[in-house]
Amino acid sequence: MKATKDMLIIELLEMDRSVAEVLMNAGMHCVGCMAARGESIEDACAVHGIDADKLIEAINKRLETKE
Repeated sequence: MKATKDMLIIELLEMDRSVAEVLMNAGMHCVGCMAARGESIEDACAVHGIDADKLIEAINKRLETKE
């Protein structure tokens, strides 16, 4: 399983809740926000000034350790 920038935040969290820690550490505290249900990771990164490619890389590293 791999994360992509076009995934909704909620889809990512449903895939693996442990990525919430990666999101929080990156400064994206929208884990429990209503926007998580309709906002893509890329859109959320743009709002928070976070590099989406770097975040996806960190998330996928987390997911790889779970396999």
